[in-house]
Amino acid sequence: MDDILYKEYILELYRDPLHKKNITHPTMHGKAVNQSCGDDITVMLLVDDTDRITDAGHQGVGCAISQAAVSLLIDWCIGKTIRELNELTQEHVVDMLGIHISYARKNCATLGYVALTQAIQLYERKNI
Repeated sequence: MDDILYKEYILELYRDPLHKKNITHPTMHGKAVNQSCGDDITVMLLVDDTDRITDAGHQGVGCAISQAAVSLLIDWCIGKTIRELNELTQEHVVDMLGIHISYARKNCATLGYVALTQAIQLYERKNI
């Protein structure tokens, strides 16, 4: 895809995000807020007894980049293990968007990752 098609895809994910839903009684959840712009994302995941993500959702408000990135991130998480989630980096999340993200917008693109990281840390602390 070229840059224009990726930008259109991001806008489509903003208008119709993947997995934007509430998960009742999630096994894992985390929240992140971008103080500079007000974007606010909560991620929720269900984990089975093999540490595999069986369902996931996100809620919140934000710009097209934050909403598209968290949509792609949550879609990627389903079927992965917690170990695989721990191997994910901010750069992987930015790469999922498929376009150049300026330094100023990187916080928007990685806000879902921050919420996911918090969810993992809370889950691991609880299950030690």
